[in-house]
Amino acid sequence: MANDTFRAGDTDETGNHLPAVRQARLAELIRSRGQVTMVDLIALFGVSRDTIRRDLNILEDRGVLVKTHGGAMAADRLVDNNSSLTSRMDSHQDAKERIGRLAATLVRDGETLMLNGGSSVTYFASALTERRELTIVTNNLRVLPALPPQSLRKTYVLGGVYVASSQVTVDFAGFSDLPRISVDTAVISVTGMSANGCFIGKLDEAVATRDIIRSCRRTILLADSSKFGVEAFAFVGDYSQIEVLVSDARPAGPLADALAQAAVKIIVPE
Repeated sequence: MANDTFRAGDTDETGNHLPAVRQARLAELIRSRGQVTMVDLIALFGVSRDTIRRDLNILEDRGVLVKTHGGAMAADRLVDNNSSLTSRMDSHQDAKERIGRLAATLVRDGETLMLNGGSSVTYFASALTERRELTIVTNNLRVLPALPPQSLRKTYVLGGVYVASSQVTVDFAGFSDLPRISVDTAVISVTGMSANGCFIGKLDEAVATRDIIRSCRRTILLADSSKFGVEAFAFVGDYSQIEVLVSDARPAGPLADALAQAAVKIIVPE
């Protein structure tokens, strides 16, 4: 944890923190916390918003952080928009497998599920071995070989533009007809989630996920704790349409408050 206290030698003759020292402390703080708000930094350092903004600009130029709406996040918390699904499957694999198994217990026999892209959803699909008579609607091509054949009644693949890095389709052909079908549950994963809502690294995939959520009666969000406090490029939505979050840990701070305000049920492995 970063040291949030400051010594007398850190200030000039007027009592203000020296810029270089303040920026070093700020960099240390954001590496420790992962994400900070402008309000917190102003209170902590006792300087103006313009001063903090200049510090953030300097540190962003150095690659230490990335500015976000209302604050900043550590650069190493960003998910590479161009990372392959294979690399994401290998990241936090144990947590994603546990999340997938737990989420599979929330599904009832005979349900119709819509699944978006993402490694966590693929692990979920492979964990459906005990379910029967499921109808799957998905744009996630990686899901297809992972689905247990004995669990399926029918599988529908959403046609559209193929995104090779994610192995999904987007810009669905005929998606406007989908609300006419009876869809029970959306099971989705995202790139990141903060108090502001859910995010995905690619705009077209975020739009596709938004449409999937709107087409279903309930939505189960799968997100391991590395996604907490992360805001990626494209906004998916707030938590008002999310019924359940399945994760490997319970969120804290502003994210936990936002989920509680939206009455999202949080389920973690025992």
